[in-house]
Amino acid sequence: MAPRLTLICHASTRALRAATFGGDDPIDEVGRAKTERLAGSIRRADQCLTSPALRARETAAALGLTATVDERLRECDYGRWTGLKFTQVLVREPRKLASWMSNPSSAPHGGESIPQLMERVAAWIREPGRNQIHTVAVTHASVIRAAIVYVIEAQPQSFWRIDVSPLSLTDLRTNGRRWVLRSMGPMTASDEAEP
Repeated sequence: MAPRLTLICHASTRALRAATFGGDDPIDEVGRAKTERLAGSIRRADQCLTSPALRARETAAALGLTATVDERLRECDYGRWTGLKFTQVLVREPRKLASWMSNPSSAPHGGESIPQLMERVAAWIREPGRNQIHTVAVTHASVIRAAIVYVIEAQPQSFWRIDVSPLSLTDLRTNGRRWVLRSMGPMTASDEAEP
């Protein structure tokens, strides 16, 4: 099997539907039903990992994956905005929110900046041995965006121009020297049909 990295975005949650920053909520009924229909679609992997967040662990379990928690796959740290809805932050700190969205290096919430998140994810991808196996990882949209920006060598400003939906699958491949984005889209029951 060719070395690859399969990133799966966790299923939907009530907080996600309400545009909430982070948190540790479970997947919702709609997300659970969709995930359970996809159970068994990931049939071959050398390593299965998950974010420590409840929504990622529940998604992995519903997919039938026996996954090990990896802290480096955690959601972006939104600092004091964690658990708040986007609209709440917009009302309370409109200038800081605008600054954060226009300047990736800023972290007005007191958590991680986008470049800090990107470096954490890039270090995880560069980990020795990662380019020799097939790793499946259930994680968050922010982590997947960071991985894509790293692999395609884009600027941090590109982070906000990548849409990652719940239960989407991002396939990254390597020849041992460099990674490429092979595909990205919704998970289907036939995702593992091709080696």
